[in-house]
Amino acid sequence: MKKIVLIATCFLGFTFLSCRKDATKIDGPSIEELYSSFKVLANFKANKDSVDFASGATVGFSATFNKIVSWKITITGTTSKARKVFSGQSKSIDAASTVWNGTTTYFPLFAAENCIAKLTIDGVMDTFQVPIKIKNTRVINTSLVIADYENGFNPAWVKFVQTGANMDFNIKSDSSKVQGNSYLNMAGTVNWDWLIGLIDYPASAYSTTSNTLNLNANPDAVYFNCLVYGVPNTNMSKVLFQFKEDENADGVFNANNEDEYAFNIDVTWTGWKLVSIKYSDITALVNGQPVTPKGNSIHNPNKIGKISMLHLADKALGAAACKIDFICFTSAPLEL
Repeated sequence: MKKIVLIATCFLGFTFLSCRKDATKIDGPSIEELYSSFKVLANFKANKDSVDFASGATVGFSATFNKIVSWKITITGTTSKARKVFSGQSKSIDAASTVWNGTTTYFPLFAAENCIAKLTIDGVMDTFQVPIKIKNTRVINTSLVIADYENGFNPAWVKFVQTGANMDFNIKSDSSKVQGNSYLNMAGTVNWDWLIGLIDYPASAYSTTSNTLNLNANPDAVYFNCLVYGVPNTNMSKVLFQFKEDENADGVFNANNEDEYAFNIDVTWTGWKLVSIKYSDITALVNGQPVTPKGNSIHNPNKIGKISMLHLADKALGAAACKIDFICFTSAPLEL
């Protein structure tokens, strides 16, 4: 019996020793670090001063401090005013993990231009900056561009605009541009109808050999994307895209026995915003409510014969306006 008690006593002693916290280890910053003055131990720098994003090149940023800080890097195009932002909380910024591939946080997109990368630290008055030159902008991978408006109005597109007040359904090139040099402006006042204007984009505008768009048959591998600009102090715009599938490939969409899927965008923001959705997530709609499609009820992006884009607004609320650009399909969510 004494042997049993002795073994149990030794076991309890071992357990106590093995679970005791190591008093030499400190969780989080030390008191000395917390109350020490901020110092830069390794200057803020980029690992290159110019970069060709079109070739797949990237640029990384680094810096080291004497304490954990909240930091932000803002890269601004001196011409485009586009901005890319990185942020974090650490004692160092690592060029291997803080890597810029030419994408944008705040539109418009970057151009081939000079940029300034500025580092700011919470609670620190000083800022640190380095110059970077973009030799060529990144290549945007798309499956099919429906409209970027760079070459004007395609004669195969069909446009209808109501005869309201101050109607403007035109391609413009001005300071509001976001991708390339042009975009479509949509604006007007229609007090008797929700529809302000529309454009039909038929498959024939993109192919002379097929009645349907050349897209992947797998709806989970097809994403629809566009850039939409919300204009402040106007009636909320709705941008409705209708995807009409020519299931029997006869060149004609029949609303009674073929699928039509619809994607409604309520433009509730100000400025440019990227909108992206997987084709398989787009539903059939009637008056904004989901319904069962009238065809085979299978999403077939490769059978889209026509896309209709409608600019809508509540007729009782007055003038509405928005802008749109870079309507395209991709194999993954679009990254700009």
